[in-house]
Amino acid sequence: MINSEFDIASLSNLLVTIPKGSVKMRDDRTNEAWCIDVDSFELCKFPTTQEIYKAVTDESPSTFKGDRLPVETVSWIEAVKFCNTLSELTDKDKCYEVDLDSEKVTMNLLANGFRLPTEAEWQHACQAGTKNIRHGDVEEVAWFKHNSNNQTQEVGQKKPNEWGLHDMLGNVWEWCSDIYDETVYGSYRVFRGGGWCDQERSVMATTRRRSHPFSFKIDDLGFRVATNSKK
Repeated sequence: MINSEFDIASLSNLLVTIPKGSVKMRDDRTNEAWCIDVDSFELCKFPTTQEIYKAVTDESPSTFKGDRLPVETVSWIEAVKFCNTLSELTDKDKCYEVDLDSEKVTMNLLANGFRLPTEAEWQHACQAGTKNIRHGDVEEVAWFKHNSNNQTQEVGQKKPNEWGLHDMLGNVWEWCSDIYDETVYGSYRVFRGGGWCDQERSVMATTRRRSHPFSFKIDDLGFRVATNSKK
């Protein structure tokens, strides 16, 4: 578990190796479905906490305050900047090149630094090799509208999935790297998983939402970090 004074170097102890596999994606808006092969990668077992975010950025943007609460009220670009800074602090290559003037971001999936998971990686990790919408009863695995007391909760309290990942469902939605549908929504990025104020029907491994990467931030949306497999 995370100490009150977080050592950035110890973040590697929180990474879980996700095995390669395939995942079936779907978009309820267009009634489309497709399969994507996913290579092995590393994913943090918890959403990024305020303690970790503060240690990396020296900032505390969250609406609900607490070291072990997930960081929220962060935009997609702020999550990307966090990943780049974390990569630099740990002597890894940055995964993102950011042009703030044009609001253009490119990602190098071959870099060894930290990044947001792709949408397919996120769903594959959440379902842990199954096709299930949840890895257990929603009360046991997720903080959502019925049980959250109208705020985020400390990470790691709910039942993890079969690969040891906590809070993939509920607590906070999580930004992913992908553009949702550029032809319709432009640069809008995907977020997944449901949050503390959502009804049960939204807290599923397959639920997809999207918003503007530079301007949208809200108190039930955070992120967790990924990196390429050490193999």
